[in-house]
Amino acid sequence: MVQTATATCFCGTVQLEVPVEGPDFLFAFVCHCTDCRKLTSSMFTSGFAVNNTAMKHIRGEEKLTKYSQKKTTESGNCMTDFFCSVCGTLMYRRSSGYPEMSLPRIGTVDDLELHETKLKPQLEVFCKNRVSWFNGVEGAKQSQGGQ
Repeated sequence: MVQTATATCFCGTVQLEVPVEGPDFLFAFVCHCTDCRKLTSSMFTSGFAVNNTAMKHIRGEEKLTKYSQKKTTESGNCMTDFFCSVCGTLMYRRSSGYPEMSLPRIGTVDDLELHETKLKPQLEVFCKNRVSWFNGVEGAKQSQGGQ
């Protein structure tokens, strides 16, 4: 049986069930693009890709607020962000370039041990935008642009 995990927003209103292995878990990543930096108020984002059909909304789907735009994305794709309307936590993103997948955020996964194991990023994208004081994720494949 494929292992799944719960992912919850800061206030607990929104909760997802996501695969963390198997064919519906695609990869874990770190992104240094300027949009991700702004969106996370940090130097990069850490997320993972799953097939939409495998991600379940346990509670709070009606409390998600969507924001879509493409004017600043480096890929040119329209990115739709799904935030908890109560606390503002970004739960996941979807790209018009890959409409069959969702990009949940590693930090929302409730089992912190998974952050160290199955959700350790295997891919780093937009490394051309990476800050000089961060050397990257050890062992991760690095790409100067998108995937």
